[in-house]
Amino acid sequence: MSPVDEAREKGPDVSDQPSLSDPFHTYRRVEARGGALCVAQAGPEPKEADAVVLAVHGITSSHMAFRATARELGTAAPGLCLLAPDLRGRGRSALPGPYGFARHMADLLAVLDDAGVERVIVAGHSMGGYAAARLAAEHPDRIAALVLVDGGLDIPLPPDDDPAELLRVGIKQATARLKITFESVDEYVELWRNHPALLGQWNGDVDAYAHYDVTGEPGNVWCVVSSAAVAADLTDMTYDEPTRTAVNRVSAPVRLLRAQRGLFDDDPVLADPIVDAFVATHPDASVEMVEGTNHYTLIFAASGPERIAAAIIEASVPVLQ
Repeated sequence: MSPVDEAREKGPDVSDQPSLSDPFHTYRRVEARGGALCVAQAGPEPKEADAVVLAVHGITSSHMAFRATARELGTAAPGLCLLAPDLRGRGRSALPGPYGFARHMADLLAVLDDAGVERVIVAGHSMGGYAAARLAAEHPDRIAALVLVDGGLDIPLPPDDDPAELLRVGIKQATARLKITFESVDEYVELWRNHPALLGQWNGDVDAYAHYDVTGEPGNVWCVVSSAAVAADLTDMTYDEPTRTAVNRVSAPVRLLRAQRGLFDDDPVLADPIVDAFVATHPDASVEMVEGTNHYTLIFAASGPERIAAAIIEASVPVLQ
């Protein structure tokens, strides 16, 4: 095993991070192809819970993206269990390839089987929305409701653009920070502090998220996210029709929360024409614009986590009846 693989297997040290009401009290190791997934749990044990929520993070993210939402659920709906895995090649899920959405499906089913639950509410942020939607489309017997958080919709490729070039640029942008060696954890965290979407929005959850992202020793610190995993997921999101259009095959109730602004506090990820097209073909779906949020603060700050938790609770009502 290489030093990089050893560090990923060990996982980042978060012992010195803020103890701001950490809702994740248990970490499960779920056997999957090539090793074990790390799955964070908040709330009661799955078999004792009123309902179970499976939360799927974004492409270069980790389960820590749902820390604030889990805390909100713990206050508003303490009977719900939330299971949030680090996807393959992210966080402490230091598993090898093959990567991509077909593997995500097998991994997420392994999480459900390990927990011993038949039906769950699945929520996905950003790229995680596509994984959540595909799971709901391909395994309708396991998914009671789908909550999409600024992702998961069918976004047609621009007709005048070369998909291969779009993919190349997307991979380059998404993996840029993954190829940098930092002098210290603080230097890496500072990268996030200066992110346009997070200026003036820093809090304990963002801080814990950023610290969880890295490993190594002073002078040799790097992000644990696998570039190969990111490239495989972006390739599927570009070319794989079952992934790109999964939401159109979902039979479970769908709730969509969208941010007002995008990844860099700029144009929204889900533009109005894309959402309008979704509503036209999914008239029963619930759609909410969360004012004053961008793609990141929707999960970290302002009213975002509260609204996500509310959508999950609303989705759980039919499950409890």
